[in-house]
Amino acid sequence: MDILKASTDWAKAELFSTPFFILFGLGFVLASLGFLNLGKTEMARAYIVPTLVAGFLLVIIGIGLFFTNKGRHTNFPLEYKKDASAFLESELERTEATLKEYNTIVFKAIPIILILCCLIILLINKPVWRASAITIIAMLVIILLIDGTASARVYNYNQQLLSVEKSN
Repeated sequence: MDILKASTDWAKAELFSTPFFILFGLGFVLASLGFLNLGKTEMARAYIVPTLVAGFLLVIIGIGLFFTNKGRHTNFPLEYKKDASAFLESELERTEATLKEYNTIVFKAIPIILILCCLIILLINKPVWRASAITIIAMLVIILLIDGTASARVYNYNQQLLSVEKSN
């Protein structure tokens, strides 16, 4: 198996998926502008700031991940040519650390935050709190969807790296 091809394929897939953070973020910003211009009720007006903040957060996440992965994608061939075994070892360490982070943050912390937001919706009757909790839930669901697929890609990439390491 060509480890460089597997690495660049993984990076290309990441470059494809990270703009979805930006697109959803822009959708939240547009929704905020819609609430600002069309919101007549107190509840609709309460969504203006939370959706704007969530939109900017998603855009920042998307831009950060895009440029990080773009840099990786362009550096992979250079690092591989410099020292293939060191490249393999560093990618194994990075993918394993990433999988641990996904397990902790995406698959444990985010569901706990989702539960807390649901409790806020049930227990607090203030429009700003409810709008904030609903916006957080929507943002975290988007993060779960995108990062869930990214986690599967990292896992597959890690398995490919492990198979190459075993064959060497």
